[in-house]
Amino acid sequence: DSFDILGDGVKELLVGRDDGMIEVYAFESTDEPVLRYDYALSESVASVQGGCVGKDGYDEILAATYSGWLTGLTTEPVHREGGSGEELKLSQEMQNKISSLRNELEHLQMKVLQEREKYQQSSQSSTAVSSVPAFSVNEKFTLNKDDASYSLILEVQTAIDNVLVQSDVPIDLLDVDKNSAVVSFSSCDSE
Repeated sequence: DSFDILGDGVKELLVGRDDGMIEVYAFESTDEPVLRYDYALSESVASVQGGCVGKDGYDEILAATYSGWLTGLTTEPVHREGGSGEELKLSQEMQNKISSLRNELEHLQMKVLQEREKYQQSSQSSTAVSSVPAFSVNEKFTLNKDDASYSLILEVQTAIDNVLVQSDVPIDLLDVDKNSAVVSFSSCDSE
């Protein structure tokens, strides 16, 4: 997307990448864009958009990720400064909103406990049937021309416990900064 997130009257380029990076490029005096800000998410970015969403006067970047999460990056200051000994007072509207959210959270927690209990009872009955849930896998296997390596990216909407890579030819696995996996090697019997 292109949006004036810096408020300087010139639109910046907002980029969301497969590796989870959100980047803001500014066009200054040179012809080449200059990276001004970046932020790393834990999953690939499906869409990115600039605008004013949460609070008037503060522009934001919204990103939708592979699993459907929406993440917002705002220009609103995080901290408010108060005078010495001055306490931050919440408006009645804000207190009501917090109370409403707490009640909703408690209601959802109770509902989860009830459903979990119902599932436990049904799974222990003699007529219970087990099945593997169907889920889609977002995979990419791309060539990096600079160092003649391939990047394998796997995303699933559930936790990944193990990934088995099997090859007929010897391979070297390279560690990258964004890798959270623990690599273990074992030789394979050719027969």
